[in-house]
Amino acid sequence: MKLLPALLLLLLPAFAAAEEAPEKKTTVEIELDPYYSAVGVYNSLTGKPIPHLQVDSELEIYRELISKFYQPRTLIVEASLNPLPYAGTLIRRHQPGFYGDMQWSSNFNAVQAVTAGFEEPWALSLFLGNVVSFDTINKSFQGKRNGYSGVLVDLGTHHIKDNVLIRDNWVQMEGKLKGEQILADRSLRWSFRGGAKFHGDRHIADSFFVGFRRSRTDFKPKGSTSFWLHNSGFEYVSDFSQKKLEPLRHYLVVDKKFPAKNSRVAFTLGLGFVWTADKKYSGPLSNSAAGTKTSNSFQFILRPNLEF
Repeated sequence: MKLLPALLLLLLPAFAAAEEAPEKKTTVEIELDPYYSAVGVYNSLTGKPIPHLQVDSELEIYRELISKFYQPRTLIVEASLNPLPYAGTLIRRHQPGFYGDMQWSSNFNAVQAVTAGFEEPWALSLFLGNVVSFDTINKSFQGKRNGYSGVLVDLGTHHIKDNVLIRDNWVQMEGKLKGEQILADRSLRWSFRGGAKFHGDRHIADSFFVGFRRSRTDFKPKGSTSFWLHNSGFEYVSDFSQKKLEPLRHYLVVDKKFPAKNSRVAFTLGLGFVWTADKKYSGPLSNSAAGTKTSNSFQFILRPNLEF
């Protein structure tokens, strides 16, 4: 955990700037989702409200955020919880019989399939960067309608492996381009990121990672629509060991949206997999210690959800 002193030095200028700002603008955002729920406090370092951006296309949003990447104007402190992934650990711990009955094949456990892909149950996050808002519909608890570009630091106390909660003080640093735009006729979400993750448990390998996510839902399609760009989404994350840059984990989910005709609701079905190399875990956390014959693990993902 030698990263923490350097991390604090990087964040000190941001906190100093926040103290010097004569008029700080502070807002609170709430996001509720079965897989990721969070409460965030937004603090303007310039004393001005989050700027509003008039955009006509998705590419224009990306261009504006990238151009402002090195102009930090906002500090965000966020506490998050991954409800369903955490629930999966509770089911395996307190209902082992039911969990065992859900093991339908060597690569498919129904509980794990619905909850896989999240390596932590909760986190505390610090974001320093640029935030802009977009035109959106005003609906309570719908989540953020902003774009973000900057540096994100995540801290946590536990790690999830195969629906088992493991004590692990971890730190993650990344550069991130993220956003969400909620309009009357569509929802657009995106995330592009890359960084490093450090674990307190020496049996979990430290890693570098890159991740890409894009999701678009069209509630009122006009004319011909693209199967890949409209009412669909994907997320891909790849982890590599910091020691030898060997692949540690590949995560991929592709989803399709099915909007209702007369309401702003869409059923989402995601399909994918998580592949984990045996080099990611060692000692008592390795597959051999758990009695698994295969060196690498492969788990299918089935992710149903409702989007409002």
